[in-house]
Amino acid sequence: MLISVNIVLVSYGQPSPTSSKGGNNSYSFIDYQKTFPRPGEALERKEDTLQKQFEAKKLQWPAKYMYIRSFKYDSQLEVWVKNDWKEQFQLFKTYKVCALAGSLGPKRMQGDYQVPEGFYYINEFNPRSNYYLSLGINYPNASDKILSDSLKPGSEIYIHGSCVTVGCIPITDQQIDELYILAAHAKDQGQDFIPVHIFPIRYNVERSVKYLESLTKDDQDLKKFTDKLEDAFDYFEKYKQLPVVMINDKGEYVINEAAPKKLKGISTEIKQQVKRPPAQHRERNIGLLAEAVHQWPQYPGGGEAFMKYLQVVGNEMTAFLPKGIKKAFIQVEFIVDKDGVPVNLKVLKGFKEGEEFNDELISRLEQMGTWQPALLHEKPVAKKMIQTITVEAPLAP
Repeated sequence: MLISVNIVLVSYGQPSPTSSKGGNNSYSFIDYQKTFPRPGEALERKEDTLQKQFEAKKLQWPAKYMYIRSFKYDSQLEVWVKNDWKEQFQLFKTYKVCALAGSLGPKRMQGDYQVPEGFYYINEFNPRSNYYLSLGINYPNASDKILSDSLKPGSEIYIHGSCVTVGCIPITDQQIDELYILAAHAKDQGQDFIPVHIFPIRYNVERSVKYLESLTKDDQDLKKFTDKLEDAFDYFEKYKQLPVVMINDKGEYVINEAAPKKLKGISTEIKQQVKRPPAQHRERNIGLLAEAVHQWPQYPGGGEAFMKYLQVVGNEMTAFLPKGIKKAFIQVEFIVDKDGVPVNLKVLKGFKEGEEFNDELISRLEQMGTWQPALLHEKPVAKKMIQTITVEAPLAP
């Protein structure tokens, strides 16, 4: 017997979102957040940059619908957005998760230091968090209440800043600034239930799949649980829409329209061979490129910040290395246009049969933000840049 999950959002002391774009009541959820120092400063500091990033990706600002999914083993948190419920979600940005407490597998009791796995939603905006800013998720959900410790299942699970954790999902303060603003705008637009799906791994990355297989080899309960999460992962990968998730009387997740198991039993190698369509990248017709300039383009924060950014991208891209490739030096070219937007990215040197890797790398580099453009005779000009990124897989755990 299947039981539906009735979701109730509780936001203590927070006004119901009233869009500032219409209606008689002009006091919106965004206005409310501005009354707190940290969200107010974050909005002033980051909102314009986020709008430009949306514009560069041909996304409508602000997003009316937002979806977050996180991958524990791969240490990634993705933000997907759209503006009409019929549309497919589009990936806006991927953040690096700073730290991981516990191991793979669901949270089942207070004090186990586990990050939950399953299907949740944001139920709290905390502008005064001990970890700078935080977004609470509704752990324990209906499944957890059945399967976890009945007296002490644990609580207070957040996505937060400060890069430390005892069972939450930590990102940097600069990243939680952005995530908090995006979520606040989605709530302001009327999305009361911002879904947060937490997976143990990326099910389309061979290294991650092999690690999960080693953990579930002698644990059939864990395998059954992670297979259900894979059903949801596969559904979203195919349709870029959220699956309908139900919970049966045993507390098990049931994914509507999940692929039959006999089709899902294909090997990882075959999964890896299924090519996704290439993404639409940021291309411009550049009239003139300056060969010599009086001032080179400046990455936000300077050259050292750019090197750190490339190191982060290189670390993230290890999950996408083709089978058999442990280390790669990837040379990329792009143009910092006269408005500071990096465009026309392409891989100059990489490895053979690396089309999907290159596509993913370009998608991530397009998120690097707006530069200060090069200057020639004190006027901004377009300038070509060439950079090498090192991607090296870590030793197997």
